[in-house]
Amino acid sequence: MTRTRKTLAWTGSVFVLLVAVLVVVLATFDWNRIKPTINTKVSEVLHRPFAINGDLAVRWQREEDEGGWRAWVPWPHVIAQDLTLGNPEWAKTPQMASLKKVELRLSPLALLTQTVDIPRINLTEPSASLERLADGRANWTFTFDPKDPNAEPSSWTLDIGAIGFDKGHVTLNDQILKTQLDVLIDPLGKPIPFSEIVGETDAKKVIEKGAKPQDYVFALKVKGQYHGQKLSGAGKIGGLLALQDANQPFPLQAQVSIADTQVALAGTLTDPLNLGALDLRLKLSGTSLANLYPLTGVTLPDSPAYSTDGHLIAKLHEPGGATFTYENFNGKIGSSDIHGDLQYLASQPRPKLSGKLVSNQLLLADLAPLIGADSNTKQKARGGESKQPAGKVLPVEEFRTERWRDMDADVELTGKRIVQSAELPFTDLYTHLVLNDGELSLEPLRFGVAGGKLDAQIRLNGRVTPLTGSAKLTARNFKLKQLFPTFEPMKTSFGELNGDATIAGTGNSVAKLLGTANGDLKMIINDGAISRSLMEIAGLNVGNYVVGKIFGDEDVKINCAAADLGIKSGLASTRLFVFDTENAIIYIDGTINLATEQLDLKITPESKGLRLFSLRSPLYVRGTFANPSAGVQAVPLLLRGAGMVALGVIAGPAAGLLALVAPSGGEPNQCAPLLQQMQQGKVPKTVK
Repeated sequence: MTRTRKTLAWTGSVFVLLVAVLVVVLATFDWNRIKPTINTKVSEVLHRPFAINGDLAVRWQREEDEGGWRAWVPWPHVIAQDLTLGNPEWAKTPQMASLKKVELRLSPLALLTQTVDIPRINLTEPSASLERLADGRANWTFTFDPKDPNAEPSSWTLDIGAIGFDKGHVTLNDQILKTQLDVLIDPLGKPIPFSEIVGETDAKKVIEKGAKPQDYVFALKVKGQYHGQKLSGAGKIGGLLALQDANQPFPLQAQVSIADTQVALAGTLTDPLNLGALDLRLKLSGTSLANLYPLTGVTLPDSPAYSTDGHLIAKLHEPGGATFTYENFNGKIGSSDIHGDLQYLASQPRPKLSGKLVSNQLLLADLAPLIGADSNTKQKARGGESKQPAGKVLPVEEFRTERWRDMDADVELTGKRIVQSAELPFTDLYTHLVLNDGELSLEPLRFGVAGGKLDAQIRLNGRVTPLTGSAKLTARNFKLKQLFPTFEPMKTSFGELNGDATIAGTGNSVAKLLGTANGDLKMIINDGAISRSLMEIAGLNVGNYVVGKIFGDEDVKINCAAADLGIKSGLASTRLFVFDTENAIIYIDGTINLATEQLDLKITPESKGLRLFSLRSPLYVRGTFANPSAGVQAVPLLLRGAGMVALGVIAGPAAGLLALVAPSGGEPNQCAPLLQQMQQGKVPKTVK
């Protein structure tokens, strides 16, 4: 053997011997000797006490699931017993977390590439007490102070594949979120297959995406407060958090009650370390959609009791912000059905809610809470704080404009069929709601009414205090026989109602907006009929009295009714308000105070031809909207000459109303000749 070969042989033998000695040393080394050093170093880095109080051991064993030659390389399994981690000095309790045992396996070959590769960590009986103060300090936030601030960051990386755990206990006290939670995790005893909880159909969809959902292994119980509201719940979860493998989504199932809101969910969480994505079947129910705001931060309107059931997909690391899509959901709001898709984008500077909603059968009463027009009893049932004062008709409940700037919205709502009594024959609804930096618009807000259309454009500016609002309304082709389908004399009518209104006001409720309003209201009705029974159908007791005084119990044909009202600072004044019937012309003059809800109207009939009225004095309608009263004034009727003077004043309004005159049903419109006579300053006696 040559000298070179001898040298190589000795060198190889020495290397093998050193490796053997190293293996023996590592296998037999008492790792508890270095516990004090580990405890000290970790405590220094974390700036809080850390200790391995129990045994520390390293076992070497092969990993057969690695495959190939790697399966022959022994891997170190580190086992540490009884670990504790202390709190920072400001915390109320000395200890933040504890573990009965931690076991992890470390890939030795990855160390050659400066990577600490831990495919899996198993935690036994984890316990943690999490705390955050009102000033933002949190005990789960660690400060790492390098000895040399100018030193290059470490080239070593940490890669954890999965975390396994068993029963545990976690508490949270978050003063910023006003949240205190107590969570208990216990083994189920027997795993429950994923498909048994979510259903075969949903489980199949997850598998078709290439995922292998785990079984449910642990039971979950939670109680406490969330955003200051009482919370309790229970559920089931998996036993392995696959931090790197999206093919092993973490299963979730829970039923939670937060105040009057009920939440039920079942599905999966992917990439738990970063809350990467959620894929859940989500059910929500509660007394009002507005009560979801403190829980979710999503601005929703007041509503009757609701329930929904849909599919929630969350992608939490999108470039434009996390997205939450609630798709193909079905539900009820009050007695109305609701269906559609909604998307919530956590974008900057404000998140945005968008989507399309459809109701196949919509009750008009279920829209009343949007403007605070439901009763005190219903307001209280949905958690409302405002109460409608006794004797007030216009809604006083204030809009929650402080929430309008928290997010934007772009939502369309279609009500295919409106279910309502015969007194209000609305048939369908469409609106496009846009909320942009506190400014809310409904353009259009469109109702089908009695064979015609009511179009409105509403704008509310919640960026200013108090709120400012404006509305433009157009009523066209309301068929009188459909407006009053149960009134027999109207069934043969070809008459229609047409009208326009513009209004603008200031105030944070419907009552305040109207009480400060400025604007105009114009309306004409042709070819109708009137009687006491019609007033009873419409629920107008005062109208019943007035019609009875003028016409008795007869059904009287209306050739035309025309109204032009000006509104200034909440006071509506009649510029022209006239009824032309087959027997008389009736003038209405006076004011309607929207701020005080007071009526002050005078009704003056003028007989046609030789008909003699038993009524010799004008009528009045006074009182409040809630309790109006009617009677006979103590002064005699004005002379017809005074009516002539009045015609000169109303010539302008009459001319303006002519624009609303349109032929209906192929018949001549009876309002045209009446208004033309008034425009010319003539006394209308008969209209043919």
